[in-house]
Amino acid sequence: QVQLVESGGGLVQPGGSLRLSCEASLGIVRAYTMGWFRQVPGKQRELVATITRNGVTTYADSVKGRFIISKDNDEGTVSLQMTNLKPEDTAVYYCHCHIDRTWSPDADFWGQGTQVTVSS
Repeated sequence: QVQLVESGGGLVQPGGSLRLSCEASLGIVRAYTMGWFRQVPGKQRELVATITRNGVTTYADSVKGRFIISKDNDEGTVSLQMTNLKPEDTAVYYCHCHIDRTWSPDADFWGQGTQVTVSS
């Protein structure tokens, strides 16, 4: 019963900033790889950034240098700080958790999504 709840989306002008937040069920952020994905209508959901249990991060080439993923294990939250936003960043952003327990099949969980719109 992993639950992920995103917040922080909205409308910003090109060059602006937004900070997305994802609150996860107890213990999830500390134990598993977390990430942010995004999706626009008619296109496949794509990876934006991930952060492992140990804090190692990865980023899509399109957001490197502009987005930063971070987490707070005690609060159980994962954040995505987005700066220098571009119109092509417009999408629904989804929080993601990949669970790889040794005693059960791997599983993926998703939040409900939060809309980010970058427009003049």
